[in-house]
Amino acid sequence: MEHAELDALLTPEAMTLLDGLDPVQTTNDVARVVTRLRAAGHGPELVSAVVGQSRLRHRAAAKFGEFAGRMLFTRAGLEQATRMSVSAHHAGRFARAGLRRVADLGCGIGGDSLALAALGLDVLAVDADEVTAALAAYNLRPFGDAVEVRHGIAETTALDGVDAVWLDPARRTTGHSETRRVRADDYSPSLDWAFELASRIPAGIKLGPAHDRDALPEGSEAQWISVDGSTVELVVWTGTLARDGVGRAALVIRGGSAHELTAPADTPDEPVRELGAFLHEPEGSIIRARLIGDVARSLGAGPVAEQIAYLTGDADARSPFATTFRVRETLPADPKPLARALRERGIGTLEIKKRGVDIDPAEFRKKLKLSGTEKATLFVTRIGARRTAILADRLE
Repeated sequence: MEHAELDALLTPEAMTLLDGLDPVQTTNDVARVVTRLRAAGHGPELVSAVVGQSRLRHRAAAKFGEFAGRMLFTRAGLEQATRMSVSAHHAGRFARAGLRRVADLGCGIGGDSLALAALGLDVLAVDADEVTAALAAYNLRPFGDAVEVRHGIAETTALDGVDAVWLDPARRTTGHSETRRVRADDYSPSLDWAFELASRIPAGIKLGPAHDRDALPEGSEAQWISVDGSTVELVVWTGTLARDGVGRAALVIRGGSAHELTAPADTPDEPVRELGAFLHEPEGSIIRARLIGDVARSLGAGPVAEQIAYLTGDADARSPFATTFRVRETLPADPKPLARALRERGIGTLEIKKRGVDIDPAEFRKKLKLSGTEKATLFVTRIGARRTAILADRLE
């Protein structure tokens, strides 16, 4: 989004048009709405800004729910924003720690600041991009004087009167639409600066879930987060925001429920077991936090092989930290005999999962030429030195 589009959008006329539009979801919707608005005499910049925002609001509903219909976005800002279900948990941690004023350094479109302000905290929201800061100011306007939005960089922001900071270093190139990931050494602000600040003031630092564990600051709490099956982020907590005795944490959010597993450090794995009646797939945050051993012990299970994060056992046990499947049988992992076996069983709908083997599930599926009315899950993995296919049924 350029300044001209922002100027066109932040007008009473544009906001009235935007709020009056039906959802714009498809390219046909875009063509229809653009034609109607242009025919009504609205200029091309105004129409482009309004229709673009309507599409972004529709996409944003997955992250922001009902809030999306009252917010403004850039494409990049929406992609990089924290989901509301996650930011609410972060904000709750600041509130429980008794912190009253938080600096959100790298606030983006204001999603995390929104969650903080919604819990009654005062917020200083700062972003290095002028357009993004303007959108954050719009999105946070309902909170009045409780939120101050500034266009500026984290490193030079005065933190007088601030009790804690939330840092979301830019992990992609600058821009409002197409961006690409950068190396950890190129984050802005730099991680050296962020970690040094976090050693002096309570902080939460949002990082990618695959961030190098050996590069995390000593004495901090590392919390990995999964949402509806996807591992979305790692947060490093310091000072009073880090919980006593917790070095590793995995937060699992599914639908309207949340569960967390914590430990002082990585937990030891269980011994490898022969394939049993059940297969358990731990959540990604559990794997990243290296808490698989605790989940295995709670399920009476163990890994199917060394360095493979599938657990197996004979007990019909369930955990919020893993998805459980009932094993049907093992089958040849070679596509030709496997395809024949699946046809014999009438399986036409197949979920394919893999670990420890170099296959592309989409390409592998094409080779199977599925047909039939039955459905199942296929695990392709390594057990010992052998590639193995495990046919199973997902248990709800």
